[in-house]
Amino acid sequence: MVKQVALIRGDGTGPELVDAMLTVLEAAGTRLKLVPCDAGMEWWEKNGGDSFIPPETWKLLENSIACYKGPTTTLPIPGTPRSVAVSIRQKFGLYANVRPIKTLPNMKGPLGDVDFVCVREATEGLYSGIEYRLTDDVAIAIRKITKTGSERAAEYAFKLAEDKGWKKVVAIGKGNILKITDGLFMDGVRAAAKRHPKIELEDYFIDNFAQQLVKNPQRFDQNIVLSTNLFMDVLSEEASGLVGSIGCIYSANLGDNYAMFEPAHGSTPKYKGQNKVNPTATILSGAWMLEYAGEKKEAKAIFDATFKIIAEGERVTYDLGGNAKTPEMAEAIAAEVKKKLR
Repeated sequence: MVKQVALIRGDGTGPELVDAMLTVLEAAGTRLKLVPCDAGMEWWEKNGGDSFIPPETWKLLENSIACYKGPTTTLPIPGTPRSVAVSIRQKFGLYANVRPIKTLPNMKGPLGDVDFVCVREATEGLYSGIEYRLTDDVAIAIRKITKTGSERAAEYAFKLAEDKGWKKVVAIGKGNILKITDGLFMDGVRAAAKRHPKIELEDYFIDNFAQQLVKNPQRFDQNIVLSTNLFMDVLSEEASGLVGSIGCIYSANLGDNYAMFEPAHGSTPKYKGQNKVNPTATILSGAWMLEYAGEKKEAKAIFDATFKIIAEGERVTYDLGGNAKTPEMAEAIAAEVKKKLR
């Protein structure tokens, strides 16, 4: 039976990055049926409505085993739709946004080598989108936290630590100030921790963690770092600087019965059409999707080939020290994938 995946090409540089990913997935001989569909700001600007996602795309998403989302643009303007990613996470209960932070071969970061994984609760918090303008001078946002939502994200974090053979989960909040919401978050984390007694739980306030991340990031090596939606969005972006480029940070959004894969970075519309953006995160997110769908040999070949090309440092984009265009780097990776799968 052919497994179907909905493919959102995205805005800005999204389509050219997705093309690069498809070059590599086709070289790996994926058996997935990748079905392109519309979503994003550019579609909305032409069609309007209260969502960046048209009804026919929602139907395709519901009839697929997973979704791949290229980078999309979200407008910072009141009254415009919520982001494509947030909409899909909330619709399908994709409670764990997972971003590995690991130094790539021969790409030593500014503060040395690092290796940890960021897990972000991805369905609630300030991303619930509950905001009100009370007066001309006052606006409020509601930070929705549930113990259930916190516990299921924490459960994923502890299981991931066990699967990787790691020993610690680091939970981040600001419970000395946000005593009720972060207190409830930590209640959920501790409930999950009780089911995994071999994994140590350590907690940090967000300001201290942010300092330690640039002071001594290696203290978090082989840890799973867990936090609420907005806190971890910011911290994982900061962490991407440790490996040199947000263009290298691939990610998955995982629920109990569905998943969405995407690069962690945005759509960089100012570079649209220039074919200069690093495709690493887009390609490796695609490889992770193959692994999720059961194509583990093909996924490993893509990871290995990508790391080899980056280690050589020749056929890579400008931010990785080379001068290759986006499709040229993808073609180099694709050629290596074919060699590894012979």
